[in-house]
Amino acid sequence: MITSTEAPSVPEGTRVYAVGDIHGRADLLSALLRKIEADAADAADMDRRLIFLGDYVDRWPLVPKVIDILLDHLPDGFAATFLRGNHEQMMLDFLNDPDTLYGWVGNGGDATLDGYGISWTYDAETVQTRLLERMPERHQAFLSALELSHTVGDYLFVHAGIRPGVPLDQQSPQDMMWVRNVFLNSKAEFAKMVVHGHTIVDRPEFRTNRIGIDTGAVMTGRLTCLVLQGREQRLLST
Repeated sequence: MITSTEAPSVPEGTRVYAVGDIHGRADLLSALLRKIEADAADAADMDRRLIFLGDYVDRWPLVPKVIDILLDHLPDGFAATFLRGNHEQMMLDFLNDPDTLYGWVGNGGDATLDGYGISWTYDAETVQTRLLERMPERHQAFLSALELSHTVGDYLFVHAGIRPGVPLDQQSPQDMMWVRNVFLNSKAEFAKMVVHGHTIVDRPEFRTNRIGIDTGAVMTGRLTCLVLQGREQRLLST
């Protein structure tokens, strides 16, 4: 647990649970949600918020189940915000343009297709047609409605990060979903503390300007959640 009078804060009476990159691991998501629900039992009268940092799809085939959990099986009494990761963007790009198939598959999209019962070895237009046929409309609507960023108190939640030197309200979607080194290596003081996923770390990184919580769920079995209340920062994990 980290608490400091200098630390950023969320509004009084609010508890935030920010969840890192899931990548099809429905089993880990279910386990983490149970932990979150138990942890939040002492905060029933608070404003309890779930924020998912994106990358629900790809790399593991249980993508349809992950989306169903996010749509239907979140704990009661939480407001939920779903951010868009670069992997959702690649999937949406493919749904609009079959020529992007191999770029998506090369980044783990084959696992998503497998989850919907589709082989990527057909021609790209056939794969696109079959995915559009087999994906429930509500899954497509979920992906299309994902947000790029979300702010609570002194924190900015975003999938990948931001570009230093650019005002928060002028950040590009490309950077918020894809940025790496120029953000990760920056020692600049941002207008908000940035909470992000996208870049895998052995353990969550707490820096003076950012907190990274992508602990590589697919490979490690560790799906991480950052819990924020007042100036307190702590972790839950599978």
